[in-house]
Amino acid sequence: QVQLVESGGGLVQAGGSLRLSCVASGTSIFSTYVMNWYRQAPMKQRELVATITTGGSTNYADSVQGRFTISRDNAKNTVYLQMNSLKPEDTAVYYCRALLWSRIYWGQGTQVTVSS
Repeated sequence: QVQLVESGGGLVQAGGSLRLSCVASGTSIFSTYVMNWYRQAPMKQRELVATITTGGSTNYADSVQGRFTISRDNAKNTVYLQMNSLKPEDTAVYYCRALLWSRIYWGQGTQVTVSS
């Protein structure tokens, strides 16, 4: 069973940066998973923030384009989300997700709070 553990969240002032990490365990084929970062703010639906494919292609939500960068290190079974120029509206619980065909795995989330 694949397990995902996020870390790196915290409290930061507007304009600051954070780097989130998501480590996958229980799999030897991490490189074959499409990895996503999602976020969910209070009283809002979970939204897709960023995607990185097995080939390294990336895609971002319009709201974070140019500020966030997703990357992966397959040797470490880890996906990252570098978040720069943070805004109060980025405040949310951030989740990583692993997708391989119909198999979907979620982490437990890490809280990011951006103060104005």
